[in-house]
Amino acid sequence: MHFYKEKILSDGQLKRLSEHKYNSESQSLLDAWLQPWWNWLVRQVPIWLAPNLITLSGLIINIVTTLILIYYSPDAKSDAPRWAFFLCGVGLFAYQSLDAIDGKQARRTGTSSPLGELFDHGCDSISTVFVAISACIAVQLGYYPTWMFFQCFCAMTLFYCAHWQTYVSGTLRFGKLDVTEAQITIMFIHLISTIFGPSIWMAKVPVANVSFNVIASIGTFTGYLRNFFQFCQVFETGGVGKNGSSVAGTSVLSPIIPFGLVVVPAYIIYRKSVQAVYENNPVLYILAFGMVAAKVTNRLVVAHMTKNEMEYFDSALIGPLMLFLNQYFNFYIPEYIVLWMCLVWVMFDLMRYCSAVCLEICNYLRIQLFRIPSGGGPAVHSGPTSVTDKNGAASAQGVLNAFAGLARQHDGRPAAGPVQTQMGRLQPRQGRGSSESLVDLRTER
Repeated sequence: MHFYKEKILSDGQLKRLSEHKYNSESQSLLDAWLQPWWNWLVRQVPIWLAPNLITLSGLIINIVTTLILIYYSPDAKSDAPRWAFFLCGVGLFAYQSLDAIDGKQARRTGTSSPLGELFDHGCDSISTVFVAISACIAVQLGYYPTWMFFQCFCAMTLFYCAHWQTYVSGTLRFGKLDVTEAQITIMFIHLISTIFGPSIWMAKVPVANVSFNVIASIGTFTGYLRNFFQFCQVFETGGVGKNGSSVAGTSVLSPIIPFGLVVVPAYIIYRKSVQAVYENNPVLYILAFGMVAAKVTNRLVVAHMTKNEMEYFDSALIGPLMLFLNQYFNFYIPEYIVLWMCLVWVMFDLMRYCSAVCLEICNYLRIQLFRIPSGGGPAVHSGPTSVTDKNGAASAQGVLNAFAGLARQHDGRPAAGPVQTQMGRLQPRQGRGSSESLVDLRTER
């Protein structure tokens, strides 16, 4: 269990992570249409701005705009002001755009490294929770608490399954209807709530006599099923490891246990609560368990990138354990108070883990998390690039530039680990940052 270990990643894990190569496949319908916007946007970004700082800025915008919505509708039933929905939609668009250009900025500055991929997926795991909550508030799904629980946990589960599939096959796959399409759909949901008000979703469809938010939930459920069945296909072919095992040589089914320890207790505590802790505080409840899910997902990403076995138990589970024990001992403390204690603990534990992992990687690779050192510069690409290079591998010029910056920064001392470029970022989708976009960037500079 990761519980205040002095060092989370071993030297062997750090070495394997430094050798990690990003690999993805994308069939997204909308990514190609958005490429011109992303290519234009990245050219407006200052060359000195670190890619990870771009990612973090997008996450902060997404969180802040969602928290404003939560403030006005903590039960996902209250009517929030229409401008709050508009702000939330704009925040999601900003997050999507910044998340799309961080990899382009990394290649533009010659500063790609495995840390960028890890940082990107870590931010995505947190954003998934807030995006799901904001969508539920926009359609007032708090009137149907079981549906809200199901929708939010399905979103977290599918995100986890995407990286579970990567842990098995070594390739992150995006379907025709995937992350980008889901984000655009939620933006339209916020736009509808902005124009007509959130109460429009409670109106009944004349023929079916069912509210619009239930129909939207059924449509979302259909999308979940489609993506889940696509995910299950990876088990038919087996993993890339020995005898069909995962990249770490473990069972392809092993990641089900850590995430099951999040979802199953969440449902049991919800159903067993005599104080209706979830029904009365749905957003707070999903936030608490969502942060636990984000922590477990981050550990899965680390396990994949370091080709290491994933531990089953985690210190973040102490939060749900508080709620479980409080129920077992007949609610000695009001559940609302324990739920807040759970949220505070899991947020602290998540931030501690993420910061510790990032710092350990930075120290090993001799890179900085939010700063491009003076030696870094634009990467010069010549000739065709491989699939791996398209998704974030640093150019030779970028390596030389980064090495020069390291030499000045460390007074000529050689790096302890393998030479890596500074402030890394690997592209989250194959469609983003193709060789054509690199040519455009080089030409216009």
